[in-house]
Amino acid sequence: MTVVWVIAAVMITAAAAITMFRLLAGPSTLDRLVAVDTLIAVAMCGVGIWAAYSLDSTVTYGLTALALISFVGSVSVARFRVPDIKDGRGPR
Repeated sequence: MTVVWVIAAVMITAAAAITMFRLLAGPSTLDRLVAVDTLIAVAMCGVGIWAAYSLDSTVTYGLTALALISFVGSVSVARFRVPDIKDGRGPR
């Protein structure tokens, strides 16, 4: 059973690394917003895996809080973001 936990940890770590690359290299703010949402989802999966591994259900409250905060943050950023300038000068 330990092999399953190691494989899960490696996959979560790889997903976080790929998402961090997209977060840092994203050409637009919406790409970065999607990367932040994905990184939060990967973190939630990691916490869920930890809860299953350690048989500790107290971290599920943290999962709920993280889900609510990330949803509200994503909606507010998508609503109030400033559009990217397309002429090559970058945002002002």
